[in-house]
Amino acid sequence: MPDSEPTRAGFGRGLKAAGESNSAVVGLCADLVESVQMHLFAEAFPDRYIEIGIAEQNLATVAAGLARAGKIPFAASYAAFSPGRNWEQIKTTAALNDLPVKIVGAHSGSTVGPDGATHQMFEDIALMRVMPNMVVVCPGDSIEAEKATRALAESPSPSYLRIAREKTPIFSTSDSPFELGKAYVLREGTDVTLFSTGIETPFALRAAEKLLRSGISAEVVHVPTIKPLDRNTLIVSVKKTGRAVTCEDAQAAGGLGGAVAELLCDEMPAPLLRIGMQDRYGESGAPLEVLAHFGLDDNAITDRVKQFVHSRPQYKPGY
Repeated sequence: MPDSEPTRAGFGRGLKAAGESNSAVVGLCADLVESVQMHLFAEAFPDRYIEIGIAEQNLATVAAGLARAGKIPFAASYAAFSPGRNWEQIKTTAALNDLPVKIVGAHSGSTVGPDGATHQMFEDIALMRVMPNMVVVCPGDSIEAEKATRALAESPSPSYLRIAREKTPIFSTSDSPFELGKAYVLREGTDVTLFSTGIETPFALRAAEKLLRSGISAEVVHVPTIKPLDRNTLIVSVKKTGRAVTCEDAQAAGGLGGAVAELLCDEMPAPLLRIGMQDRYGESGAPLEVLAHFGLDDNAITDRVKQFVHSRPQYKPGY
């Protein structure tokens, strides 16, 4: 494997593998088959691939019809348009009926940087997390994206898979565990927990290294499944470290930051810092430039966590 690869590449491999394992798996796309890496599936199973065209509302409704007929449809487009344009159709035809439609939102967040604010979808996690019945998965690298795709093909639930355009670091291996609904402690720590999802996890791991050199022990917990949230793993970690930080290439309001804020409100009054887009739209630029500009890279995470740790006392259970 290369050191870095887009998560969309893992999706493409995973969908092809799922198609080989189960003839009920079908693919639908909104005229972006190579961009979303669905061409691997389409070339292998041309009779199970449907080109919908640039019509995302139709993409969702056709997928729901196929699911009702016993198929397992993966419906892919750019996240800006699906779920950005067809949220109501996803809700009404797929989620409301609890059908195994898999919505694949590609080119999410900052990773489509040069295309600017109209195509930089930072709101999708919040949109899909609030939808009843919907599973929300945001894999951290291409290896995990492949595993997530195959796992979703076996899941009976309507689901949203968030994948990225740009190459990002690979931090997992073929032996790394992946299960829908599970979070994973990638690094032990005692002073603060960094909860990260998607492409932000490599930056959280880098930040933890830098923080250690400053005398701060940061635990890194990777959260690839945002819904259902692995409440137990998250709570155990915060009880140990006494502080929580969320890191995501998405709107902090309603995204992973929102999910963790709700969890801590329910379970414990631990201090929380949410690192993500702060009620803003994106801007044009290279993906790494966009991340740095909005304070989402490892340098920004390191600086903000330092300030947070030095200004907020640790939560102690029972106090």
